[in-house]
Amino acid sequence: MCSFLLSRGFVFITYEVLSLKKLLQIDTQAIHQEKLKSYVYIRTTSVNPSDYQGITYHARKEIHKAVRKILETEAKIFRRPFNEQFSTFDGEDHECALWLLLKRSQSEDKEVRLQAVQDLANNSHWHDYQYGTVAQTCDQRTAIGLARSKDIDLRFFLPPPPLPKIKNDYPIEDELRLLLVSLPQTGLDPCVQYFTSLALRESSQTLAAQRGGLWCFGGNGLPYCETLSKIPSETVELFCLQALVQHSKVSSHCDKIEAKGGLQLLQRIYQLRKDSAKIQRNIIRIIGNMALDERLHSSIVRAGWVSVLAEVMKSPHVIQSSHASRALANLDRDTVKEKYPDGVYVLHPQYRSSQPIRADILFVHGLLGAAFKTWRQQDIDRRLDKKASEGEEDYSQCWPKTWLASDCPALRIISVEYDTHLSDWKAKCPVEAHRKSIAYRSNELLDKLRAAGIGDRPLVWVSHSMGGLLVKKMLVDASKNPEMDKIVNNTRGIIFYSVPHHGSQLAEYSINARYLLFPSVEVKELSKGTLTLLPFNSRDLC
Repeated sequence: MCSFLLSRGFVFITYEVLSLKKLLQIDTQAIHQEKLKSYVYIRTTSVNPSDYQGITYHARKEIHKAVRKILETEAKIFRRPFNEQFSTFDGEDHECALWLLLKRSQSEDKEVRLQAVQDLANNSHWHDYQYGTVAQTCDQRTAIGLARSKDIDLRFFLPPPPLPKIKNDYPIEDELRLLLVSLPQTGLDPCVQYFTSLALRESSQTLAAQRGGLWCFGGNGLPYCETLSKIPSETVELFCLQALVQHSKVSSHCDKIEAKGGLQLLQRIYQLRKDSAKIQRNIIRIIGNMALDERLHSSIVRAGWVSVLAEVMKSPHVIQSSHASRALANLDRDTVKEKYPDGVYVLHPQYRSSQPIRADILFVHGLLGAAFKTWRQQDIDRRLDKKASEGEEDYSQCWPKTWLASDCPALRIISVEYDTHLSDWKAKCPVEAHRKSIAYRSNELLDKLRAAGIGDRPLVWVSHSMGGLLVKKMLVDASKNPEMDKIVNNTRGIIFYSVPHHGSQLAEYSINARYLLFPSVEVKELSKGTLTLLPFNSRDLC
C-alpha cells in the first residue's frame, strides 16, 4: 500500500514539474520578426539533448582538446606548420567546416582562397544562422567571390545598411540635382555638359529662385525654357541618372560622387524604384563605371551593393543581369584581370569558372542596334502564331548568351554598345557631330576593348550592318598602332551580317531628303561612293 502511494506521488510530482516547465517555456515565435532584422546571429545547439549532454559528449570534447594540444606542441618541436584543420578540433563538426572555410577564404595562397570560396558557395543545406555567420565574418574579397558564384544562396549576404534620413525632407529628385551641382562644372566633355544641363533645366520658378542663389553651369545661368515641375518625379530622376552615367565615366567625378554620399543616394533610389527597370539599369550602370576605380571598391561594398548585384544576377532579364555581371567583374580583382568600361558587356562567362577560356567572340551591332536587342531571337507575332505561348520559355532574348555559350562554353563572349541614330532630330547628345563618325567610334572602342583584354586570345568578330564597317575601321587603325597590333594579329575571322561594304542605297535616299530628315553622320557615311568607305575596301578586309 505504501509503495503504491509513493508511486502515485512520484507520478503527480513529475506531472507538476513538466506542467510548470511548459508554462515557463518562452515562445520563440514572439521574437522571430526582431531576429530577422538583426545582423547578429546566435549560434544554435542541437535539438537532441543527448548530443550535448552526458559523459560521452564531455569526454569527446576533452579528448579533442588534448589531441589539438599535442599536435600544436609537436608542430613547435619539429618546426613544422600546424595543420589548420585542427584549429577548431574541439568544436562541432559542422562548425569546424564553416570556420575552416572562412579562414581558408582569407589565405595568402590564391588557389586555396579560390577553392574555399567555391566550397562555401556549394553549401545549400546550412541553417540560417550559418549563412549569417559567413555574411558577417567574410572579408570584401570573399563576398565579391560569392556574389560571382553560380546559383549562390542570397543568405550569404547582409542586406544593405540602413540609409540616413533625407535632410530637410527634400524629394529624391532634389537630392539628385544637388549631387549633380556639386560635381565639377568646368572643362567638361560636351556630352556630359549637355546631359547635366538637361537634368537641371527648370522654368523661371526654379529651385534656385525658391531657395536663393542662381543655379548655374559653367559659370553662366542656364537658358531655362521649360519646367520640370510638371513632369513626373520618375522622369526627372531618370534625366538626372542619365547625367550621372556620363559623369561616372570620368574617374575624378566618381571620387566626388562617393564623397558626396552618392552611393547611399543611389541605393535609396534603387529601393524606391523597384518597378522601374530603366532607373535600376542606369543605377547599376553607374556602379559598374565606378567599380573601374579600385580605390572605390571598399566604399561600394560598405554601401551594400554586393548583395544587390548578387540578386540582380539572378534576374531572368538579360540586360539587367549583364549590367550586374559587368559591375561584379570590375569589382572582382581576384579572378578577373580585365576591366570592362561602359558599353562593354560579358555575355559569357558571367560567373566564376575553372574552365580556361580558349578564344574571344566579339559582337558589334549596327545602325539603331544595341548590345542585346540586335542579337535576340526572331520576334514572334503572338496574334498569328498560336504556338507562341507554348514556345515562350525557349525564346532567347540574346542568342549568343543562351545558345552559343551552351554549345561553346570555353569561349568568352562579349557584346559592345554605342549610340546610333538615323536622324539628328532624335540624337541623344546632339553636340559635336564628329563623335558619331566611324573614325571616332573606332578609336574610342579600341581603347575600351584593349582594357577588356581583347587581343590576348584568338578573336572572331561578328558584325551586323554598320558594325561591319566599324570592325574593318578598327582593324585598320589597330594595324597602325603598336599598342593595338595584338588585336590584328590574333584576329582569326570576321562574320558579316548585311554589311554595306560599298554603301547603302537607302542611305543615299536619306541624303537626298536631308532638309526634311536631317540625316545623322552615320547615315551620311553609309552613302554609296562616300570617301569614308574607300580606305576599308582597299585594305583587303572585305
